[in-house]
Amino acid sequence: MEITEFVETLRLDGGLLADAAEEAGPDASIPACPDWQMRDLVRHVGRVHRWATEIVRQGAQQPGRIAEAPELADDELVGWLREGHHHLVLALHNAPQDLAAWSFWPAASPLAFWARRQAHETSVHRVDAQQALGAALTPLPAAFAADGIDELLAGIHSLDRSRLRTDLPRTLRVRGSNAPGADWTVHLSEAPPRVVRTQADAGADGPEPAKSADCTVEGPAEELYLALWNRLPWDAMTITGDKALVELWRERGGV
Repeated sequence: MEITEFVETLRLDGGLLADAAEEAGPDASIPACPDWQMRDLVRHVGRVHRWATEIVRQGAQQPGRIAEAPELADDELVGWLREGHHHLVLALHNAPQDLAAWSFWPAASPLAFWARRQAHETSVHRVDAQQALGAALTPLPAAFAADGIDELLAGIHSLDRSRLRTDLPRTLRVRGSNAPGADWTVHLSEAPPRVVRTQADAGADGPEPAKSADCTVEGPAEELYLALWNRLPWDAMTITGDKALVELWRERGGV
């Protein structure tokens, strides 16, 4: 996906998140985060948006501390969220293509990293807000959802902090049924997961050929994306093999 596509998704989902938060009210419970109410979600997203904005604007080479949210009345929180979201969209839109800045993991460019990371951060939390409201979820394009699966598997869970570990080596295959190329094999062990993109008919120089995995999870990219983020149940997924690996994900795959 292009940087402009991520920024546009961020713009749209940030607005939908704020709309849902305003309609649901500050006391609404967040289903995926039982300890949170809407005010906690709004404060979290607002803080992250402002933190990312400063990194992009300043070309920061080291991450600064995420500032605490200001002491605001409940009826001021959504306006504060909208303001921070607006500045983030502008920062990404106006940033130079050769932006030099810190990022969590290697990417095509720091600008591509931050546009992608904030688009997915905002989309997942937009789902939280809509679920708290009890509203229908705004659909996500299959290509964006597949990209989000890739970021979660090959990016976030490549970090040392990932708790997806097994005593004995195991493999989990993840396939998006409606997105070309959305196929990954997650190699689990005592180390952080190692993720490779798989392809059924890969040649010698292509992606890793698909092999029999201990467990395979397959479903539409959007539903799979949200299940992997523990925002939707796994009922709609086709699961074959050792379902204990799905339970491992449910217990330890949270971010």
